[in-house]
Amino acid sequence: MTLIVHQFPCLSDNYGFLVHDTASGETACIDTPDADEYLRQAAARGWRITQIWNTHWHPDHAGGNEAIKAATGCTISAPKVDAPRIAGIDRELSAGDTVSLGDYKAEVIDVGGHTMGHIAYHLPAATLAFVGDALFPLGCGRMFEGTPGQFWASLARLKALPAETVLYSAHEYTASNAKFALHADPDNAALQAYAAEVGDRRARGAPTVPTRLDKELAANPFLRADDAALAARWGGGDASATFGALRAAKDNF
Repeated sequence: MTLIVHQFPCLSDNYGFLVHDTASGETACIDTPDADEYLRQAAARGWRITQIWNTHWHPDHAGGNEAIKAATGCTISAPKVDAPRIAGIDRELSAGDTVSLGDYKAEVIDVGGHTMGHIAYHLPAATLAFVGDALFPLGCGRMFEGTPGQFWASLARLKALPAETVLYSAHEYTASNAKFALHADPDNAALQAYAAEVGDRRARGAPTVPTRLDKELAANPFLRADDAALAARWGGGDASATFGALRAAKDNF
């Protein structure tokens, strides 16, 4: 039993993901920013797209649903809360639900905050998770719809995953995230080393996605809002308040 994740750039800074189960022959699209590119990438590998798993409603995540479904007859699973703004849904998902690709099961995690209904897909047997725009290397998504308390609770759910979990985020934002992270947490040695690595990777044109949770726990300021030193630097009596202060500062950085 083998799961293959094929990652490719699309649009201006999105990553597309095709997840292929070699045993069943099934292939899932994780979000659909660019229908034509997804169809090209699948065809080049001889993979038949059978499913779409949406993380949230934004057009650069669900905009290709209808075209891919028309071309392949695939089924679409998407978050229930965001469902009124997502086309072609066959199954609405809530926290605690599971979806399957062959024998692999993905657990649905509520990571609302960027949008109210944003979900992540955690595949324990493959030690990976698709987190959309909820979490990025050294950053997190903008809080368009949620509250600091909601978004912090969402990140806490991701923090609770096994530390070795590989995290697939939907955009290449890490260079700019690193600049803010160093501003937010300048004395963090793990962050300093990580930022240097990011600079090297981007200079070579290499992606910074995926990342590992343990790496983010040590260096990502948005996951460290419960750290006493960050709380002291950014104010707020609790982690959600510190997170809110960090997110507001990043919005204006």
